[in-house]
Amino acid sequence: MSLPQSVKIVEVSPRDGLQNEQQVIAVENKVQLINDLRDAGVKHIEVTGFVSPKWVPQLADATQVATALSHDETVSYSALAPNMKGFEAAMDAGFKEVAVFTAASETFNQKNINCSIAESFERFAPILEQAKKQGIRVRGYVSCVLGCPFEGDIEAEQVAEVSEKLFTMGCYEVSLGDTIGVGTPLKAQRMFTQVAKRIPTNSLAVHFHDTYGQALANILACIQEGARIVDASVAGLGGCPYAPGASGNVSTEDVVYMLHGMGINTGIDLDKLIAAGVNISQVLNRPVKSQVANALHSK
Repeated sequence: MSLPQSVKIVEVSPRDGLQNEQQVIAVENKVQLINDLRDAGVKHIEVTGFVSPKWVPQLADATQVATALSHDETVSYSALAPNMKGFEAAMDAGFKEVAVFTAASETFNQKNINCSIAESFERFAPILEQAKKQGIRVRGYVSCVLGCPFEGDIEAEQVAEVSEKLFTMGCYEVSLGDTIGVGTPLKAQRMFTQVAKRIPTNSLAVHFHDTYGQALANILACIQEGARIVDASVAGLGGCPYAPGASGNVSTEDVVYMLHGMGINTGIDLDKLIAAGVNISQVLNRPVKSQVANALHSK
């Protein structure tokens, strides 16, 4: 079995992890989470999203969060910017990287962003055009790559087509998201392999939710096929407000523990990462959803 020397971790908890929270989370608590992650050695953090507060009220403070960040040249901060208005707001806030998103499921796309897959690409086109002119990196997300709450199974070829379109439009990296966490290792592996026929593996990330407890196994299966970028959320925070049944993202602590145990470097201090998860979980007044954090804390 061929394994990489290192894997890039993209931490999504400040945006994807917190966006579905019902309680209002203070800006200072969000910034503290980001700072804790940075201090733990996380180099890629999606910190917020410039979206309509009507649909995602938890991200209404995007500009305040961005303004309060302590910028570090060694850390890449990114923000979700799904339309031109969001992109312009992200530019005003000083971001050098943004993310756009679509789905491999037509029904999910309609439920999530009120447009077809084709229409979502039309929305992204001016963003990618402006980003190229301004030297801004754009990351693309593809939701429902292994299953949809409305359509059921999704064909790998459909995922590959959508992913390739994002890549050819200018996304430097494409994240493949199992939004409802229904994937299993062989299905995940086959999907990743199909997409990798069209896009270089060093431009592909995997983003697994842990609804059925399969996320770590899915990640490993994809790493064996060349995946070198993994999205994760500290304390297992997250879930999609438009995907019925979707539970949290795979916890970053569990991913890092697995990778380190396999001799794969992430550059992350696990103890500090666990502390970051504990801190934000206390703010949210809920248990940490990380097997590793709970096991080490029980000793």
